[in-house]
This record gives sequence, C-alpha cells and structure tokens, in this order.
Amino acid sequence: MGNTVAPALAADLQGRISTCATARGGTVRVADAHTVEGTLTAITANWFLGGRKVTNTFRCILDPVAQAVHFRETAVDSSWGLPPPTFTVETSRQYGSRKNQSRTDTSAGGGGRLEFGRFREDVEKVASESGWTFVHEVA
Repeated sequence: MGNTVAPALAADLQGRISTCATARGGTVRVADAHTVEGTLTAITANWFLGGRKVTNTFRCILDPVAQAVHFRETAVDSSWGLPPPTFTVETSRQYGSRKNQSRTDTSAGGGGRLEFGRFREDVEKVASESGWTFVHEVA
C-alpha cells in the first residue's frame, strides 16, 4: 500500500505547487513524476529599441520516500537591445551644511516589482500543510 500512496501524494503536492505558481501569474511545467519547475515574471519593460525582463525561476523536486520537497529558486535579469531609459526625479535641498535629497526612478515601457522569496514561502506552507518536509537548497 505504501508504494501506491506515495505517488498519489506526490501528484497531489505537484498540483498544489502548480496552483500556487499560476495564482502568482507564473508558468509551470511538470517535468516528470517528481519535478515541478517554472517561471514567475516580476518586471517587464519594453520599447522599440529593446527591453528588460526580471524573472524568478524555481524547481521543486519531490522525494516521496522521505516525504521532502527540495526547492531552488533564482532571479534572472535579462535585457536585449537598448533597454528603456529610466526617468529620474531628484529633489535636493541644502540648508547650511545639510543637504536633503530624494530620488524616484521610473522606467518607460513598463516596470514591476520582484518579491524574491515570496513564492518560496508559499511552497513551504503547501509542503507543511501536506505533511512534507521543506528543504531549501541554495545553488
């Protein structure tokens, strides 16, 4: 009975991890019976001369025997052509020897926010709720 239960539990966990990734707008691929991998796009900026994209890629390898989820993630920054220019608003004030400065950068053609580590927390929660051990692997 142990041999039939473990694959069913692994398939259920793969489905729950895939659901978490797609809920965050990511793409998921089930590589084999024990591996789920995918990409979460965090920042995109495009214009007619090029672009920039920052993605969070992940890979989960399930070990049904040890009931462990081995998780890896990386942030990948890629650009092509001439990335969009960044508009900077800078305010400076000087009172005697004191200088106050604020700066705001905005990219033309898009933007976004990278929350590296947020998806890892989601996977850890799902693994824990399913009774699996979460193992964070650092490359």
